[in-house]
Amino acid sequence: MTMKYTAKDFKSNQQVRWCPGCGDHAVLAAIQRAMPQVSENLGIDKEKFVVVSGIGCSSRLPYYMDTFGFHSIHGRATAISTGLKVARPDLSVWQACGDGDALAIGGNHFIHAIRRNVVINIILFNNQIYGLTKGQYSPTSKFGAVTKTSPYGTVENPFTPGMLVLGARGTFFARGIDVDIKTNQEIFETAALHKGASVCEMLTNCVIFNDGAHSAITAKEVRAERTIILRHGEKMLFGAENEKGLVLEGGRIKAVTVGQDGYTIDDVLVHDAHTQDTYMHNMLIDMKAPELPVALGVIRDVEDTTYDENVEQQFQEVKAGAKVHNVDELLHSGSTWEVR
Repeated sequence: MTMKYTAKDFKSNQQVRWCPGCGDHAVLAAIQRAMPQVSENLGIDKEKFVVVSGIGCSSRLPYYMDTFGFHSIHGRATAISTGLKVARPDLSVWQACGDGDALAIGGNHFIHAIRRNVVINIILFNNQIYGLTKGQYSPTSKFGAVTKTSPYGTVENPFTPGMLVLGARGTFFARGIDVDIKTNQEIFETAALHKGASVCEMLTNCVIFNDGAHSAITAKEVRAERTIILRHGEKMLFGAENEKGLVLEGGRIKAVTVGQDGYTIDDVLVHDAHTQDTYMHNMLIDMKAPELPVALGVIRDVEDTTYDENVEQQFQEVKAGAKVHNVDELLHSGSTWEVR
C-alpha cells in the first residue's frame, strides 16, 4: 500500500531560481500537484520517482522536486532517461528539457526515444528561445524572430514539436500553456498512465528574452477564442460560452459557430485521442490561430509495444536458450585446467 501524498511532499527545500514571471513556475506547480495522484494511480511511493534534465533554465527542475534527480548534460537527458528506465523499469521517470536542449543538440535522442517508445515522460518546455545562454534563437523560434543570433530576423522555419512526435511514430502527445495549471495537471496525470513515451509540450513564457512569445493565444482577452482544450470522447468546442466548434469539411478542419449557417452540435467533431490513424491528430497538432484555435490537452494517446517490454522479452528468450547463465559457469565451460 502506497503512502498518501500532497503536492507539498514533492516540493524540495531549494529556493526556486527562475526569473519572476517565468512560465516555468506554473509548470512546476502543475507537476507537483499531479505527482500525488500519479503515485496513487501507479501504486508507487515517492522514492520511485526520478526527474532527469539536460541543460537550460527548465533543466533546474530536479532541484525543486523532492524526488531522486539527475541534472545531466546538454541534449543528453533523453539518452540518460532511456538507460535509467531500461535498467530500472520499476521507476517512474520524468524528463525536463527545453526546446533548444531537446530539439537541437538533443534532437536525435528525442526522436529515437519516441520511435522506440521508451516508457518515459518527457516535459518539453517551449519558450521559443535559448534563455539560459541569453537569448539566441532556437529550433522553435518563429520565422523572422529577432534575437541575439538573428539580429535581422531568422530565415528558418521552426519545428512543430507535435509533428516531430507523429513523424517518429509517437504514441502520446499533449500540449499545454503555462498559465493553465489545472489542464497541465490533467495532462501529467494522463501521461503517467501511458505505457510508452509521452511528450508533453508546455508553451512557456520567457519574460527576459522572449516576452509574449505565446501571448497571441494565452492573453486572457483572446484565450477562449484562440485555444481549444481537447478531451477524449468529448465534443471539440471552444469559445467563451463553448459556442464554437470544429467540423470536418472537404477533408479539412473548419471552425464554426454552433447554431449559425446551418451548423448544429451534431456537426461538431468528437475527439478521439486513441485512434491509431494519425490523419486527424496531424491536423489538430498543426492548427494555428487566429484561423483555428491552438489545440491543448491530450491530443494523441495510443497503445503500442514498448522498448522496455521488448528488451525484457528478448532478455528472457536469450536467457532461456543460453548454455552459460553466470560468470562461474563461464569460467568452467569448455577446456579448463588448473595451475599448481
